[in-house]
Amino acid sequence: TDASAFKECFSLTWKNPYVLRLAFSAGIGGLLFGYDTGVISGALLYIRDDFKSVDRQTVLQESIVSMAVAGAIIGAAVGGWMNDRFGRRMAILIADFLFFIGAVVMASAPNPALLIVGRVFVGLGVGMASMTSPLYISEASPAKIRGALVSTNGFLITGGQFLSYLINLAFTNAPGTWRWMLGIAGLPALLQFILMLLLPESPRWLFRKGREEEAKVILRKIYPADDVEKEIQDLKESVEAEIREEGSAKISMMKLLKTKTVRRGLIAGVGLQVFQQFVGINTVMYYSPTIVQLAGFASNKTALLLSLVTAGLNALGSIVSIYFIDRTGRKKLLLISLFGVAISLGLLAGVFHETTSHSPMVSRIQTFHFSNYTCPDYISATNPGAWDCMKCLKASSPDCGFCASPTDKLLPGACLLSNDTVKDLCHDESRLWYTRGCPSKYGWLALVGLALYIIFFSPGMGTAPWIVNSEIYPLRFRGVCGGIAATANWISNLIVAQSFLSLTEAIGTSWT
Repeated sequence: TDASAFKECFSLTWKNPYVLRLAFSAGIGGLLFGYDTGVISGALLYIRDDFKSVDRQTVLQESIVSMAVAGAIIGAAVGGWMNDRFGRRMAILIADFLFFIGAVVMASAPNPALLIVGRVFVGLGVGMASMTSPLYISEASPAKIRGALVSTNGFLITGGQFLSYLINLAFTNAPGTWRWMLGIAGLPALLQFILMLLLPESPRWLFRKGREEEAKVILRKIYPADDVEKEIQDLKESVEAEIREEGSAKISMMKLLKTKTVRRGLIAGVGLQVFQQFVGINTVMYYSPTIVQLAGFASNKTALLLSLVTAGLNALGSIVSIYFIDRTGRKKLLLISLFGVAISLGLLAGVFHETTSHSPMVSRIQTFHFSNYTCPDYISATNPGAWDCMKCLKASSPDCGFCASPTDKLLPGACLLSNDTVKDLCHDESRLWYTRGCPSKYGWLALVGLALYIIFFSPGMGTAPWIVNSEIYPLRFRGVCGGIAATANWISNLIVAQSFLSLTEAIGTSWT
């Protein structure tokens, strides 16, 4: 088509708002997906403050983050089967119900164990929504703007992440901070449940199930009058040809792998989903405020505020994707995206190397100024004169923190026991208190690296894998193959989320 899909989408707002209503209603599944991945990054800062067992155990922090991902793996796998058996619309309704239950459980959790249970429920819903929403939008969109409309799902994912950071900031001073952050996630699930009750099933799925008259009614609402009869005929012929080819044989993994077109599609679709995670996006989305603190910004609120920049750029990148995805093509956009991601990660590694290798020294005078709270490992050290901030933060029996100099945070400071009493004493003297990362003059460069990473990732690797997976499979295999690809995405996501903090402790932030 001569006009870009981006312009077509805007003209469609005036010509046929029904298509956009379908796309945005289903796309709230993307908003739920985005909100969940974003909200935990800020909530975790306050969960650590409320539950000391979480603050002390990195594995427990990773579990609170990654159990939603574990639930999503099951949700995506079951979602593939449910999509083909009960339809796209029913799968979205069930996902909303699970998400709502999970949000309520998390908001009322009295201990980390129940919080993790709530995260699993949320994950089940998010896993189903992550693959069903783009599939529904793809099957309910006119062909020439399909890429742009499926990109709206990507935009709503990133919009959900941006919204979660705003809500995190809004509740920083509220009592029960993280409970509000996690509980409010039930509202978009409730909204989508109501909207989807008022919308029809996917016309392609209805054709597949022999419910042609229902499908034709929907297609007449989606397509202009002069295109609709041709679309109905094309769809009918396509479905009949597939049924003749497949006979009555049931779908099995062997059948998937033996069918050359499906096998090649799976290699491309699954490969893209795995690499989307392994280039590290969810270390940024799940742990962005933690990364900002590792770069030398002490306060929770500052970390959340600076993380808002990366979330905003992510949302902006997905708008750029809507414009370029049908003009540039999927492959070229992916290659440009990956090149930029590699450069950005190189910059981040360099910044964190400088931050950790040039941290402020520990001053004996400053430390003994807080005589009753000196870090025990510092007192018993054979060479305390060689201690710097990073050495202080690595002390673990018990944990220690760094209280910066009152005149300049880069000057030698105090190495003290890490607890709320000492933190308050440090703040009372107008000093900054560090437990995650150390003061650094290079911290702002880490923000530049994060921003560049998001700018390059979001338009290409952020949205293209979902679009490709909604396009490349034959209709009969679309639900199952989409489920396999989404499951691969979540398994890769789980590996990244469960290992990130442990890796930073084991090999350092720059190598991670």
